[in-house]
Amino acid sequence: PDQAIEQLSEVLAGKYHTEMRFLLDTEITGENQQSLRGNAMNEVVLHSDKVAHMIEFEVFVDQHFVFSQRSDGLIIATPTGSTAYALSAGGSIVHPALAAINIIPMFPHTLSSRPFVVSAESTISLRVAPDNEPLQISCDGHNSLKVAPGGVIHIRRQHEHLRLIHPHSYNYFNVLRSKLSWGSRLF
Repeated sequence: PDQAIEQLSEVLAGKYHTEMRFLLDTEITGENQQSLRGNAMNEVVLHSDKVAHMIEFEVFVDQHFVFSQRSDGLIIATPTGSTAYALSAGGSIVHPALAAINIIPMFPHTLSSRPFVVSAESTISLRVAPDNEPLQISCDGHNSLKVAPGGVIHIRRQHEHLRLIHPHSYNYFNVLRSKLSWGSRLF
């Protein structure tokens, strides 16, 4: 608490710097479904509403087919979210200054499926198989949106950014070391 009060006092005294982080915008469309929208600071997750249930979908980046997959789902994460759910699924840690989106398969039914990173300028589209049971999109684990069989999900960077205020003493790598219990310096 003492450190937090000291940092807050710094910020209130105007001793801070700002950092801009992007958010994700999600739109779900489908033949038999009205358009649904959601947004996320960390990640957008395509998944079944059943535990450990295989789903089928196709992934496109900027309208280019990337792959089709059978898996438990897919995580699309911002750099902010790269140290959250995406990290536990085997995704890369992405520095928040990078304009990149992390795409991480969840328990894919193939050994060749790997996480990859695309430009934040890209639009990621997911087309779910028409014979899937209804699926869900979760935005930051809170906002759940239904996806009908055959539905299409478009995920892109929002135009508006989130502005974070940090005291001058803030250091991203200190946060990582603390959050991930990385070892201290040897010398």
